[in-house]
Amino acid sequence: MANSYTAITKQDGDWWIGWIEEIPGVNCQERSRRELLESLKIALREALEFNRQEAIRAAAADYTEESVTV
Repeated sequence: MANSYTAITKQDGDWWIGWIEEIPGVNCQERSRRELLESLKIALREALEFNRQEAIRAAAADYTEESVTV
């Protein structure tokens, strides 16, 4: 199941800069809009996986996973 996130992008001089609105710290800078969107996807995947692993480590053993929809 794919989730959707919001990329905030803008051109600043010769560079494109962008952020993922819903996840603090996910931001990138590239020379083209296309490259920026691809970099944001990669950074978002990495951040989500890192956060997932951190949550699992914090829960230690004997945890459950629950789906939460907002």
